[in-house]
Amino acid sequence: MSKKQRRAIPRFATPIVETHCHLDYLGEAGLGETLAAAADVGIERVVTIAVAPDNLATVRRIAEADARVWCTQGIHPHEAGSYDDAVEAAIREGAAHPRVVAIGEIGLDYYYDHTDRGAQRDAFARQLALAAELALPVVIHSRDADEDTEAILGEHLPGLSRRGVIHSFTSGAGLAGFALDAGFYLGFNGITTFRNADNVRAIVELTPVEQLLLETDAPYLTPVPYRGTTNAPCYLPFVAEKIAELKGLPVEELLAIARRSSYALFFPGDAPALAA
Repeated sequence: MSKKQRRAIPRFATPIVETHCHLDYLGEAGLGETLAAAADVGIERVVTIAVAPDNLATVRRIAEADARVWCTQGIHPHEAGSYDDAVEAAIREGAAHPRVVAIGEIGLDYYYDHTDRGAQRDAFARQLALAAELALPVVIHSRDADEDTEAILGEHLPGLSRRGVIHSFTSGAGLAGFALDAGFYLGFNGITTFRNADNVRAIVELTPVEQLLLETDAPYLTPVPYRGTTNAPCYLPFVAEKIAELKGLPVEELLAIARRSSYALFFPGDAPALAA
């Protein structure tokens, strides 16, 4: 990214937490530049997300290498066919790492159906049970699977002491209401800026601002005005601007609330210092 492009990204006074991206997909060789570009626009912490057995260790290594980065451990529904006792043991072991803040990305994807739906449901349920056992929050992916997501999540709610987030929320008002009532957060990204995403903007408007999280899902879903290029955490200010507009709030106020929520979910040990 050129210096000219960096100057075009708004910089706000309130630090921002990037709650969902895939740093390893952005290329580990250029990781320093990616994080420097993020820091230049006020991104103070980044959560990079695990999705498959072969990147559980990768995201931990990335988080170990930079004090601004944390990570998760989990298997995406696209990879649910690989879920077995050995993978579960690897997630459990990895989750003990001090840089791991959640179990995810887990859930259901009936849009692409890359994996048998029964296998997806089984992997989702087993990882929810693991999160309950480990007292960690969950990062959930749900696409075209509202009914089953709600049903499986509902079965496991009693054990999920720290709840979690349904990230990149594109589902209907029914699942949104269920998740919000249960104490979950909803994560929103560059989709909020897309011309044909009125359905997502409608969910942003009905979501209490205290239950919104900001994310990019980089390298995917680049917000306007850079849609069509590879996404990166440095573009998160554009998401913040759009959500503040939709909520009728000054951007700094929105950012302060989202920052508190991000810390409450992923970094509760640091929340008292944040409040002070």
